[in-house]
Amino acid sequence: MFSVEQLERFQVGGYLVCEELIHGTELAAFVAIFDELVETGNALAKPDGHFTLELNQDNEPVSGRLHKVQGVCVAEPRLRALAAHAQITDRAAQLLDAESLDVFGTKFFPKLAGGGTSTHWHQDNYYFGSDSPQVLSCGIYLQDADRENGCLRVVPGSHRAGQIVDHQQTKGMHGSWTQVEEHHAVDLETRAGTVVLFSANLLHGTSDNHSDRTRYSTAWHYVPADLTLEQFVRGKYEDRFTVRPQPA
Repeated sequence: MFSVEQLERFQVGGYLVCEELIHGTELAAFVAIFDELVETGNALAKPDGHFTLELNQDNEPVSGRLHKVQGVCVAEPRLRALAAHAQITDRAAQLLDAESLDVFGTKFFPKLAGGGTSTHWHQDNYYFGSDSPQVLSCGIYLQDADRENGCLRVVPGSHRAGQIVDHQQTKGMHGSWTQVEEHHAVDLETRAGTVVLFSANLLHGTSDNHSDRTRYSTAWHYVPADLTLEQFVRGKYEDRFTVRPQPA
């Protein structure tokens, strides 16, 4: 669990890197599930359900190039065990000062070799219509992540700005992004099995994958189970569920 020094670092910087929380045969088992999802997605000629494909410069989907699985814990229920992993949820609960947690907005980014994209500069809370400090984002890196294959990048302290910055749609990309002064950014190169917990107000993003390696990662968001988010009501929004029940 986090020390007082780590908790202070989170308050100042807005993120904590938890190295290799998932490892060994457990990590290999999760990677095998993601391999199955990539095989399914790469067999598609067009987006289908939870599966979206990479876009070309004309905003047209690229056949056989999986971009993302949205609602991945709905599409593949075996991955709920990863979202509910005690090594992760116990730390998330400490940062949120909550005993019971929900997760919502579960996503898988395969970041395929040779140009795979993920997300560019943004704040997660922008998409949720919120600036609540009670939304904690979580990135799990199932494979080694570095500058070449598009590791996570953050702007330390940007969560304390007290505002949600404007985001604009960019041609040839999924989602709406913003701009930052690059010299403020920090690259978080991580080993497989590493978890990054960060404020949903923190500016973050990734570069494209210019390597010959995939870079599997998940992204989702933890909240106290009693937190109400208008767009993500448990029982109505299918991709929100409890991962850390209230202790008996």
